[in-house]
Amino acid sequence: MPGNRIGRINEEIQRELAEQIPRLKDPRIHSAGMVSVTRAEATADLRWCKVYVSILDKSREKEVLKVLKSAAGFLRRELSRSLQLRYTPELQFFADDSIARGARVLEVLRSVEYAAEPDGETEGGVE
Repeated sequence: MPGNRIGRINEEIQRELAEQIPRLKDPRIHSAGMVSVTRAEATADLRWCKVYVSILDKSREKEVLKVLKSAAGFLRRELSRSLQLRYTPELQFFADDSIARGARVLEVLRSVEYAAEPDGETEGGVE
């Protein structure tokens, strides 16, 4: 099943990049705090892979993405050595904002829940 194969390859790419990124010698990576690979999405022909990263220090997000873009060739060679695929995809790095979006959704849900409750009463009529 091709979809299952790509899913396994995505997981391996994510795992391998999560190991390789902290090994980069660029000080801008280390000064940004923690850089986590949250997701990798390779195309079916393995020509391209979108890599989503979460960066602890949001003020340095653009700088870290720039460093990762410049290190993409090196990271691709490391992937090629470890995964031994016929084609190793070109890497494109993107900031992952899913944590911020999730927090915003949670905030909206809480505000809706708060607005739905009658004044001073909790669920079941007992305070």
